[in-house]
Amino acid sequence: MANPKPPPKKRFDLVNRGEKKPTPSGTLTFIGLRALDLPLQHALLAPSGLGAALLSRVGLAAALPAAGTHLLQTGLPLVDALGHPTAALLLAMAAGSCVKQVYWLTALSAESFPPGAAVAVSALNTAWNGLNTFLFLALATTSLRSRPLVSLPLPAFLRRSIAGGNAAATVVTLPLSTVVGTLMYVAGIALEAASERQRKAFKDAPENAGKVCKVGVWRWARHVNYLGYALWRGGYTMAATGWVGGLLMTAWQVYDLSTRAGGVLDEYCAGRYKEQWFQYKREVPYKIIPGIY
Repeated sequence: MANPKPPPKKRFDLVNRGEKKPTPSGTLTFIGLRALDLPLQHALLAPSGLGAALLSRVGLAAALPAAGTHLLQTGLPLVDALGHPTAALLLAMAAGSCVKQVYWLTALSAESFPPGAAVAVSALNTAWNGLNTFLFLALATTSLRSRPLVSLPLPAFLRRSIAGGNAAATVVTLPLSTVVGTLMYVAGIALEAASERQRKAFKDAPENAGKVCKVGVWRWARHVNYLGYALWRGGYTMAATGWVGGLLMTAWQVYDLSTRAGGVLDEYCAGRYKEQWFQYKREVPYKIIPGIY
């Protein structure tokens, strides 16, 4: 008689899905580690700072001028110390992702999030941010060499700030890829946050207990929040490195999230919602990208 087929191995997941309980230790660990990423990125981005020193140690040429060349005059010492508008933009992206993820954990997520998961997720985000920073700082991969360039009018409150020594400057010139990457970042952060807020509002309604969320953007794709993440991660890299790096990062994130994270969620939802989930998959056939995939 043939041996019974062993049950499929459960996929690895950092989040304890279905375990609805607060984990203050994990939450505090995550907040602290994500906040620590910001001074690290600032130290790496500063001219003649930690990033330039590390590039020199491995024999790579730096893209930014040495300390003492001031292109930023905002009156904010921490920002002006970065010297270049794109460096300040990358630091703002690191800060925005930190705020969004802390907001998700403290206001939108109900699952337990132990310290081990907090350390792993924080380390991954710091690694991605650090990679973007190093690619921007290195002359061979920086977005500063991306073309074409576009000139954008500065808001009135910045017209004496990003002047490059010219107090009358009213425009800033940046690679088009940096502008597109910034728009991708903003759209991705907004989509990810909005989708998660919609799902929480749906789940919080007593009449929706035990139901699959099918409202709002969740009619577009079954894991539409992952599309938001892929967009902002890809946009971040595009702002740092240019067209090729940004498109490769976006494609990689879509592939990874659809196969790895999406597989984890499919397994969990199939077990929890059963026929409801299979009906949802028939109604919304797209995993991440509406109308495409």
